[in-house]
Amino acid sequence: MDMNARVIRLFNESIAVKQAALQTLITPIVDAAQRMAKTLKSGGKIMSCGNGGSAADSQHFAAELLNRFERERAPLAGIALTTDTSTLTSISNDYDYNEVFSKQVRALGQSGDVLLAISTSGNSANVMRAMDAGHEKGVHIVALTGRDGGKMARQLKAPDVEIRVPATITARIQEVHLLVLHCLCDLIDEQLFGANS
Repeated sequence: MDMNARVIRLFNESIAVKQAALQTLITPIVDAAQRMAKTLKSGGKIMSCGNGGSAADSQHFAAELLNRFERERAPLAGIALTTDTSTLTSISNDYDYNEVFSKQVRALGQSGDVLLAISTSGNSANVMRAMDAGHEKGVHIVALTGRDGGKMARQLKAPDVEIRVPATITARIQEVHLLVLHCLCDLIDEQLFGANS
């Protein structure tokens, strides 16, 4: 096995997926960033959720909002629904793992908030339940998906936004998800705090 060639191939695959995503994702990224900035400007919050690597992305995004992205600025209201182990385990134990995010959205979500729902397949049952709970509460959904968008794509309602990565390999989708999250952070900061020189 030529490991050098394998690394080159993985880099090239990632670059190719990002180039393909650029052609299709500009509009939904801008739409999502505008929705998020409007929510934050009006005193709302952005909740985020996902499983596995998507849980890590959820936490990464919330940290960039709460602390800072690339500039010094006031903290922004972001919360990852993936981090409270007592809440996650009590809901899983007393009810069902598919309710771990939806119960939090019902408790914390307010009309006009945003739920960033992350799933590479678009088929995560607990994320879809969180989307249902968000719709019940008047929360706007930004779905970050891949492949064909899965069941989540069919669950969206106006004015929800889907950012669907045009790829089928989970690792490549996750790589673009991270870039999308950084784009959202940059655009939110630009809208709320002006041009960053």
